[in-house]
Amino acid sequence: MNIGKKSVDFKAERDIPPLDGKVILVTGGNIGLGKQCVLEYARHSPAQIWLAARNMDKAKAALEEIQQQLPKTSNPPNIKLLELDLSSLESVKKAAITFSAESDRLDILMLNAGIMATPPGLTKDGYELQFGTNYVGHALLAKLLLPVLEKTAAIPKADVRVIMLSSYGHTLAPKPEGIRFDTLKTEADDLGAFTRYGQSKLAMVLWARKMATLYPQFTVVSIHPGTVRTNLMNNAKGTYWALRMMTKVFYRLIPSVEQGARNQLWASVGKDVQSGEYYEPVGIGGTASDLGKDMKLAQKLWDWTEKELEGWNI
Repeated sequence: MNIGKKSVDFKAERDIPPLDGKVILVTGGNIGLGKQCVLEYARHSPAQIWLAARNMDKAKAALEEIQQQLPKTSNPPNIKLLELDLSSLESVKKAAITFSAESDRLDILMLNAGIMATPPGLTKDGYELQFGTNYVGHALLAKLLLPVLEKTAAIPKADVRVIMLSSYGHTLAPKPEGIRFDTLKTEADDLGAFTRYGQSKLAMVLWARKMATLYPQFTVVSIHPGTVRTNLMNNAKGTYWALRMMTKVFYRLIPSVEQGARNQLWASVGKDVQSGEYYEPVGIGGTASDLGKDMKLAQKLWDWTEKELEGWNI
């Protein structure tokens, strides 16, 4: 953790620069941190914001709430809705096709959506539910959007950022392996809900580190938002019911999404962001676990991911 380390002074209203001409995509943009990011970006006049969500009815409701919080102008922000179910690779592919057909640039890819401590289960494609949703779905989305990201990076003075919303929970990954590859296409019931969560979040940290080495024209980072007042704990089950109850009891003491979104917003626009790094709030690097810094494990995960995603092309 970042105890004793000084965080970056960052306020979205003051420190997000003008975003004129930029295109932004936020997964899980209908709720919590993702929704807050869409709102904050919209206040700084980008060309487009794509609000990606699984449920279009909830996405439409979120868009209406966001628009109500923005000043009324003759040129309102262009916020587009994108249907995206990260637990379905077919849905991810369709979303990437839709986006690529309508936009020829992408400056900020905010891989924000996620689930936490869910009961044992599998995605539509047979991956452990948390690993498949939090990591595999996002890895495919980024892979399919690479042509647009690379095209954008070639624009003079472009600043392409890819942000993976990981967690300090990556330290809960199974020891000593970090990633139990033999569990990734099973329900992994023996690992427990939070260990499965940690495994998925460690994968996100490692993916960002490896991605940064392969694509130096981008800034790719993973971040921990901190303990934030969102609905993420709603899916926690089993022996973790007590933690859910504690979260509800102390709800008012937990930072709001306005505060919680600062780290990922800073990572997407701030200065001195080091590609490949993992950051805790706000802008504190060097805090990843030893497993989160293991480049041999990152390579092994990258190779596994590339093999799994073979054939998923646009």
